Amino acid sequence: MSLTGKTAIITGSNSGIGLGIAHELARAGVSVVLNSFTDRPEDHALAASLAAEHGVSARYIAADMADGSACRALVTAAGGCDILVNNAGIQHVAPLEAFPTDKWNAILAINLSSAFHTTAAALPGMRVRGWGRVVNIASAHGLTASPFKAAYVAAKHGLVGLTKTVALETAGQAITCNAICPGYVLTPLVEAQIPDQMKAHGMDRETVIREVMLERQPSRQFATTSQLGGTVVFLCSASADQITGTTISVDGGWTAL
Repeated sequence: MSLTGKTAIITGSNSGIGLGIAHELARAGVSVVLNSFTDRPEDHALAASLAAEHGVSARYIAADMADGSACRALVTAAGGCDILVNNAGIQHVAPLEAFPTDKWNAILAINLSSAFHTTAAALPGMRVRGWGRVVNIASAHGLTASPFKAAYVAAKHGLVGLTKTVALETAGQAITCNAICPGYVLTPLVEAQIPDQMKAHGMDRETVIREVMLERQPSRQFATTSQLGGTVVFLCSASADQITGTTISVDGGWTAL
């Protein structure tokens, strides 16, 4: 089944994982809607560049994923959504008793509640068209835990649970819902942290990546944004018609430990 003619919304997609997914979907012929909370000329230029590179339609629509009404309005503004990739997310690290309430609320809103709102808005159209794909970008922390990441772990576990519920509610309707659970992914944000880690530990680049940053990832290799994008494309293909309500780990063996 060709994906040409399909439209995808990817939340949190003006950089990093979301942008990598957008490129792979566009490469497969999908028209894409990029999103973040900013509304700068460079955001719209990014969409234009992606469209020119892959020969598809691409737009940028600003929407704050912490605002449920804005999440739903994003789907309406897109004018159609065959593929919904819930990728937007933020992180904060602190001990539970010192975890700021505002950070807890923001992480739950952006990492979990936004997916509820966008999915609720997108499903009616998918049902009318008789086809749809919802892909939630969870995390290895949707399947396991780490200290000092209470809100992130809770949100990602919740996203996995939401994935299963949506899958059951759409079973038999040619709509699937799955979660991808990445480990550490080489994004511009992670790349920018490497020099500081090298300095702090007195290690060269490869050693600090292998022994410090990827300590919990048995492969000792970062996943890439294109690999995650390729996994999304697979879940949108006919080969994945009967894959729904599950998680796919792209974590170098992290959750096998």
